Formats: sequence, structure tokens, C-alpha cells
Amino acid sequence: MRQLRRNGVLLAPAGIWLLVMLVLPLVVVFIFSFGERGAAGGYVPALTLEQYANLPARWTAFKNTLILAPLGTLAALLIAYPLAYYLAVRCSPKWRTTLLILVIVPFWTSILIRSYAWIFILGGRGIPALLEMVGIDEVRLINTPFAVLVGIVYGYLPLMVFPIFVSLDKLDKRLLEASSDLGSTPLRTFWQVTLPLSVPGVATGCMLVFILLMGEFLIPAILGGGKVFFVGNALVDLFLQSRNWAFGSAVAMTLVLIMLVTVTVYMKFISRLGGQRDDISLM
Repeated sequence: MRQLRRNGVLLAPAGIWLLVMLVLPLVVVFIFSFGERGAAGGYVPALTLEQYANLPARWTAFKNTLILAPLGTLAALLIAYPLAYYLAVRCSPKWRTTLLILVIVPFWTSILIRSYAWIFILGGRGIPALLEMVGIDEVRLINTPFAVLVGIVYGYLPLMVFPIFVSLDKLDKRLLEASSDLGSTPLRTFWQVTLPLSVPGVATGCMLVFILLMGEFLIPAILGGGKVFFVGNALVDLFLQSRNWAFGSAVAMTLVLIMLVTVTVYMKFISRLGGQRDDISLM
């Protein structure tokens, strides 16, 4: 009993913090989602499903988010894994710290500045101008889904690299040597040893990037040029410009529900994959 009280005292600050900062705002948004827009904007108490019935009006924002967020996560994984593998397994300790610092250097500047830099790179005087020099004309990159995809991969790549690097850095190199001594090719060793043991880092990196991308609004606003909307952009419009708090709350709760279902399915998949990996190792 004394141990339970002690645990309760230790957990109370974190519990109160989560209740005030996470649960209560969600409860407020949930209540607002059943209300109506006032004559001058804002929220009027009501009990109606009208806001949820209007969700198809924001289908484009949901579609862009549900397509580009997973694609951005996958693209970041495909780029980050070889980089993390090189830093953890192949790179000499002499250069490892320097290269890790270079990976995190972009976080030293605002994502707003980095996004504006991509406007120049993808704009008419950037890559399209270089392509015109070699005879490829009328290439438009800025204000397209491709530009948004490039921006989100660049912006969130470090968040994918570091969890994978930590998993690979903890890898017992003797396992790789044993696999090689038993006659496995480097590719087979990677597929059967390295990749399964790095699953926790991959799972963590994908989770971090995907959740943040689902709520992203700055990069689509800058590199999408008002033509590629995410749900985050819709929420900014509904709460700050249209002042339709009821509809904005319904959109927000729908996004939360989609993320909850997606993350739950993803975690079950990762848990099952981890169980299969343990079974294989026991065999």
C-alpha cells in the first residue's frame, strides 16, 4: 500500500500535466465540434452533427494529407536508413561525430527559413533554369505536391535518421561477423540480421515523422503556394480566418481519430513483427 502511494505521488505531476495540457483541450474541441458558428464567428453551444456532415467540403485537404504524409514518411525512411547504416556500421569513429552534427545542423535554423530556401531551389531561377540549359523546358516544380514532398522529407529527415542510428549503433557487431563466418553474403546478412534488429529504430522514426506530418501546415503553405492544402492548413483557415470554430473542431477531431486508428494498427503490426523476429531468433 505504501508503495502504491509512493508511485501515485511520483506520477501525480506528470498525470496532472497530461490532464491539463492534453486531455482537457481535446475535451473542449470535442464539445465545440457539436456546436454551431456564431453570427460573427466563434462558437455557439448546440448539439448537432451538422459539422461532421460538412466534412466532405474539406476532402481535398484530407486527401492530400493522407497521401503525402505516408509518402513523405516512406521517402524519409528510404533516404535515412542508408545514411544511418553508414554512420553506425561503416563510418570510422573519427568522422562519426562530425557527420552526426552535419545531420542535425539544419535544425539550427528555423524551418521557415529552410522552406523559403527551397522556394528559390525549386523556383524558376533554380532547378527549372538549369533544366532549360540542357533543353528541358517548361518544368514546374514549385507550388506542386512534389515540392511539398521534398520540403517535408528535407525538414523531417533528422527525426528519422537518429532513431535508426541508435538502433544500429547498439547492434552487436559479432552477429555480423558470425553471419559472415557461416557463409552468408553481405546482402543476406543485412536482410536476416541487421534489418530485423533495427526494426525498433525504424518504428520510432516512422512514428515521429508520420505524426508530425499529419499536423503539418507551414511547408504546404509555403511550397504548395495555396494549391496543396493539408488538414493543418484547413484548420488555420477555419479557426483564424473563417472563425468557424465548430467546423474546425469537427475537422480536428476527425484528424485525431484517423491518427489514433492509424497509429494503433501500426503499433499492432510492429508488435507482431517483433514477435516473429523473436521466434526466428529462438529457432
